[in-house]
Amino acid sequence: MIISVASGKGGTGKTTVATNLAFSLGASEGSHLPKTNDGVQFLDCDVEEPNAYLFLNPKISKTESVGIFFPVVDEEKCNYCGKCAEVCAYNAIAVVKDKVLIFPELCHGCGGCSLLCPQKAISEANKPIGVIEQGKAKQIEFAHGILNIGEALHTPVVRAVKKKINNSKTVIIDVAPGTSCPVIEAVKDTNFCILVTEPTPFGLNDLILAVGMLKKIEVPFGVIVNRADVGDKKVEKYCKREKIPILMRIPMDREIAVAYSNGIPFILWKKEWKQRFKDLYYQIEKFNHR
Repeated sequence: MIISVASGKGGTGKTTVATNLAFSLGASEGSHLPKTNDGVQFLDCDVEEPNAYLFLNPKISKTESVGIFFPVVDEEKCNYCGKCAEVCAYNAIAVVKDKVLIFPELCHGCGGCSLLCPQKAISEANKPIGVIEQGKAKQIEFAHGILNIGEALHTPVVRAVKKKINNSKTVIIDVAPGTSCPVIEAVKDTNFCILVTEPTPFGLNDLILAVGMLKKIEVPFGVIVNRADVGDKKVEKYCKREKIPILMRIPMDREIAVAYSNGIPFILWKKEWKQRFKDLYYQIEKFNHR
């Protein structure tokens, strides 16, 4: 089963939920997973700001580059017909008198210009935009993507991380906050998405956006309310009205905050929460088999 953990806004506790769920299933003695699963895999797809490694502390054993297609023009073959600029949906190519201008910051690496060039004057070069690091965190198989500083294209790196999915394991994907293209790429084709929110007006507003996204791409989901005993009850009322299951409520707790600030999954300090996260998994499993 592939479980994505997302949030409409940043700072709701998404990574806290994802890492504690992973530890409750994969970092304790014995197996707490169904016999069809062979352990836990954790993928951090928040490639602009991956931080799950701070809590999982994996030993990295492999690093590989992620790149995209980048057009290179052979001026001897080019007749400056302008077809490449015409087909580029991102305005990354401009053809002026006897010159083809390419704007790397706008190029999305789709390859359309190379494919449709009548003179076959455009070839493909590889432009590195990030890396994937892989390793193990105790019994948890780990991978995350890191976007190069200054790069704007998150989605190809997210896609490359998801290619590492091991379907023999229970896969937990930590997703970037929001509802943008990289988020959609990370949550699509997952079996279930946990939406982590907080009981505030901002939390509710962005939860509604995230719910709309998941309904559009038809990924089943449920909600975890973090810091559940502060703020107001509007998130709870919204979930009840929309028939959205609330899977867990995590209180505002000083010990949880201290564990987080020390980079420690709080189930290692508050042992009773380990079983609660295992129960969360079994709740999700039931939804997945409906």
